[in-house]
Amino acid sequence: MAESKKNFKLPETDDGTVVFNVPFPKDLSQLKGMAPIIIKQPYHIDYIHSFGQDSPFFAGLANGKLLSTHCKECNYTYGTPRLHCMYCGNECDWVELPKEGKIHCFTVCHYGSEEFLKETPFILILVEFPKVNTLFLGRLLGVDTKKASLDWIGKKVKAQFKRNSKFKPTDVYFVLA
Repeated sequence: MAESKKNFKLPETDDGTVVFNVPFPKDLSQLKGMAPIIIKQPYHIDYIHSFGQDSPFFAGLANGKLLSTHCKECNYTYGTPRLHCMYCGNECDWVELPKEGKIHCFTVCHYGSEEFLKETPFILILVEFPKVNTLFLGRLLGVDTKKASLDWIGKKVKAQFKRNSKFKPTDVYFVLA
């Protein structure tokens, strides 16, 4: 038993940081002048985010519903939800928006954040909904970005929802109706 403890060696693995040929001075008095060892390590953090007052909007997207808010006092309906009315400050009520609207304007984006980099070029549209006072920003899919035309203004679009919600604004997108 004592023999096996003497010969015990920790197994080597390929995980972790592997560094070869680390410079080391022959004279230990030179260690203070040694350059720092710099390594690259992956770093992961779980970020906990609260949707707070916007939680109903994202719950709606996960259930195939486009929700926003309406101020009873001002009779003003927002395309993008707001907890309080921008005119009177009163708390707004949640309402369901129609799934169909029309293109108010659009832009073809040739550059995007990391989220959209693989999808460039892509099209962003502002959607007008009947009886809604502000516009809703979304992506238009299923059209050729090279054939963008002012003829698209006023065309009807329909909201579509990702089957597996990511709880992001991109869970809803639009296609020509």
